[in-house]
Amino acid sequence: MTIKDCVKKFSSELKLVTHIPAKEVEILIMYLLDKNSIWLHLNYNNEFEKVKELEKLVKQRATNYPLEYIIGKASFYGEQFIVEQGVLIPRPETELLVDNCLEILKDLEKPVKILEIGVGSGIISVMLALLVENIKIIAVDINPNALELAQKNAKKHNVLDKIEFRLSNLYENVLEDDICMTISNPPYIANDYKLPQNVEFEPKNALFGGIVGDELLKNIVKNTADRKIPYLLCEMGYDQKASLESFFKTFSIEKYSFYKDYESFDRGFTIKFKKEKDV
Repeated sequence: MTIKDCVKKFSSELKLVTHIPAKEVEILIMYLLDKNSIWLHLNYNNEFEKVKELEKLVKQRATNYPLEYIIGKASFYGEQFIVEQGVLIPRPETELLVDNCLEILKDLEKPVKILEIGVGSGIISVMLALLVENIKIIAVDINPNALELAQKNAKKHNVLDKIEFRLSNLYENVLEDDICMTISNPPYIANDYKLPQNVEFEPKNALFGGIVGDELLKNIVKNTADRKIPYLLCEMGYDQKASLESFFKTFSIEKYSFYKDYESFDRGFTIKFKKEKDV
């Protein structure tokens, strides 16, 4: 059976779990052969020797098991990151959080020290370390598996020297007083929300943020204000803007803003707290 025949045959089995079934079969073939898309299309009419292996992976994917966990990687901000089960899969909308962070950092006096709460696979900290020359990052998580994976990604991208990984529940093990910014993509889904089937395979403690969903976000806002850290940037749920905006008014904030994701849903916010002398 040729590669072309395999794509045609197995894509029909993935029509119910993805809007790009043929593309996903190609990705699985490239994974099995350790080849890129250029090679694939130059050899589209060649015989494929790993049909049984491909069939096994397609059946696994057909259960809604995430493609990223099968191939062990995901793309973020144009870079490839290692992905492992037990750690949240990177989402494209989190690139917007990085964009907003970079916009602020470009105007801050260097060097800068920032904190990431809930580092997960490390995509945010690693990208900031790659894109900002004079930066130090403290990256914390409550999940030891996440910290281990984030370290692997930092090593892969040669930025281990810029990031200190630390086991911590929010600010619990963060004592530094020279942090200029906190950035976080924390759990923000309400506990009773019914997850899509594909998301069911991801760690629940990286998804659910409380009964309402924004409890952890509000905790981060309060702790950041208490620590007198000037900037806070967070991702949030699409339906949490009103609740968070009302909560912001209980703090000494110079300015804040919300941003939307690629689907035009409210997806995150930026806060600049007032300096002590301005309060």
